Amino acid sequence: MLGQWIQYLLFLLVVGYALSLFYRAVYHRYLYVKLGQPARQPLNWRLRVRDLLVQALGHAKLLKDRKSGLMHLVIFYGFIILQFGALDLIYTGLSGGKPLPIPGYRAFGLTQEITVLLILLATGYAAYRRYGERLKRLKKGWKPSIVLFFIFFLMLSVLLSLGFHRAYEGLASSAYAPVSSLLAAAFGGLSEGAAEAFFYVFWWAHLVILLAFLVYIPQSKHFHLITAPINLFLGRSEPVGKLRKLDLEDEEAESFGVGKIEDFTQKQMLDFYACVECGRCTNVCPASNTGKALSPMHLIVKLRDHLTEKGAAVTAKSPWAPAFAFQGGGAHAMNTAEEMSDWQPDGITDIGPTLAWQKRSWNKAEDGKKPEEMELIGDVMSEEEIWACTTCRNCEDQCPVGNEHVDKIVDLRRHLVLMQGSVPHEGQRAMQNIERQGNPWGINRNDRSKWTEDIGGIPVPTVKDNPAFDVLFFVGSMGAYDNRTRKVSRAFVRLLNEAGVNFAILGNEERNSGDTPRRMGNEMLFQQLCADNIATFRRYGVKRIVTACPHTFNTLKNEYPEFGLEGVEVLHHTQMLDGLIREGKLHPRHPVNERITYHDSCYLGRYNNVYDEPRNVLRAIAGVEMVEMARNRENGMCCGAGGGMMWMEETSGKRVNVARTEQALQTNPSIIGSACPFCLTMMEDGAKLKEVDDRVKARDIAEILEWAVFGRTAAPEPIAPIAQPTVQEG
Repeated sequence: MLGQWIQYLLFLLVVGYALSLFYRAVYHRYLYVKLGQPARQPLNWRLRVRDLLVQALGHAKLLKDRKSGLMHLVIFYGFIILQFGALDLIYTGLSGGKPLPIPGYRAFGLTQEITVLLILLATGYAAYRRYGERLKRLKKGWKPSIVLFFIFFLMLSVLLSLGFHRAYEGLASSAYAPVSSLLAAAFGGLSEGAAEAFFYVFWWAHLVILLAFLVYIPQSKHFHLITAPINLFLGRSEPVGKLRKLDLEDEEAESFGVGKIEDFTQKQMLDFYACVECGRCTNVCPASNTGKALSPMHLIVKLRDHLTEKGAAVTAKSPWAPAFAFQGGGAHAMNTAEEMSDWQPDGITDIGPTLAWQKRSWNKAEDGKKPEEMELIGDVMSEEEIWACTTCRNCEDQCPVGNEHVDKIVDLRRHLVLMQGSVPHEGQRAMQNIERQGNPWGINRNDRSKWTEDIGGIPVPTVKDNPAFDVLFFVGSMGAYDNRTRKVSRAFVRLLNEAGVNFAILGNEERNSGDTPRRMGNEMLFQQLCADNIATFRRYGVKRIVTACPHTFNTLKNEYPEFGLEGVEVLHHTQMLDGLIREGKLHPRHPVNERITYHDSCYLGRYNNVYDEPRNVLRAIAGVEMVEMARNRENGMCCGAGGGMMWMEETSGKRVNVARTEQALQTNPSIIGSACPFCLTMMEDGAKLKEVDDRVKARDIAEILEWAVFGRTAAPEPIAPIAQPTVQEG
């Protein structure tokens, strides 16, 4: 009897101590997150609950990698099932060997043993993926792998406890307990007392491992078990990728953008602790894939480390529990002397060099600098990383815990641009040109409508010429000034005219949409352009807009409404063309005998879920043979032009557009189709750099449909080009 009371007392002391450590670790991290700015974003309960169920319980994104998704599914639901078994095992130990009095106990026991075996198999496969297949995106070493040991020994303690329990209770072998029956038979030579003693040894081992795992969870990447469901529930209810509006008139604001870790919102900080370091984001990132410094996974991990270390210093609350076991760890900082090595690809794309550089450059600070003394931009994140992002959102699309990477990078850019005036030279020149002339080249703003001259006699009315227009064609800077993209504008106008669409353009009254300045961090310039365009829309009573640029489409559709654009429908030109074909207003009579692979624009696809409409147009054309790239639709690789990269030079690794062109060439196409002027330029340049432009052409969907509607010989002669100074020359 005395022994049983000692058992109870020890149980309460061990469990109580473990729970106190767990609480301390979680609570201290909660205090660190509270250092951030309040997150003010609408919460759509129905949408958030649905996403929580689909992503957390349904593993929708995890299953994009089917093998690892199934592995995680087994472990996830296996642990839920085993929690009932853990309660039963704890009760059995405390009750002197009596199991929980529940109906159908034998069937319950069978499910527990089968689940243990499945988890062991899944854990073995997890180890194989990391160390057998050696997937580059998965970190190696004891720290990333310690959870495998936790799970293995936890499962082993369960089986041995059940086996010794059957042995000392003298229970007969049963088909409902196949594993424990075999173990009990193996232990049959032990005395009852010895078997009972071994049962309590492994019973305590199970309890201690379980509680140690509980304490370890919030102090590791496995904190996602708690934070990921919260992160998914508090996720975005607004359009994906929509950037946070800055109140530039706030007289109390000390700075704009993010210059220190506390400038991030609390929701953004929750992302840091939700990260599971699976590397899926880095595995698809165009920068990481082509030897640039940026790795989305390391972006989150470095910000998390810095928040934890600075949060501990500011709040005087240690992040580690028990704290005495982790003293003197020091703070992390970037080794600024560490340079990216020459990019040596293993195939068309390769994340290896980026991962190696991140591992070398992020270590304990050697100069003894304290976390609160570190500069976020410089000591934690390099400008090279910040400016390498194309804002394609492939990282976010792949993230199983709902992390958002792009908004953090843009916030860092905002601080660089608005507070430090630091921006790559070519990008600065492009923004200056947009500010002065309304386009990145610095061409006279009064030349914006020159593209309308000599289009085979087809009229292109302005809003003043045709005040009763139904649709405003927002041409955009590329469509109006870029010699190549002006051909797309011409093709689209011919198709609108053929379909009898009552349209008009703004002509020289049109301004740049502001997408480039905003993604580059110049919120002030964006808001000015936005205000000017909205005022023009209101002046002419615009109710419906169509544009051939996905970047403009996304900005007008998803970001302008926050600044006052109301009651205006915004369409991409592929959506309108698809509709006109289905309505019978456009007839693709002429066959286009080409093998076409379609390149998905990030801002059309991942930002706005427009995947089918461009493909529908191609399918409606006789003679077209469509072939898909290995990376297509939501996993299509960026062309490399987004986030202002169209106007900046890539200074390390391989050009992103060359890598994407190589992926397209694997399908052996005669045409690389696109629906974005940036993508069109990048694919065309890629074909030239690969010296295949004589046999592989880049064409916009509107140009291909123009051939099908009018025939190739019916197209008018190309319009005279506008002389375009380079961005550098201004």
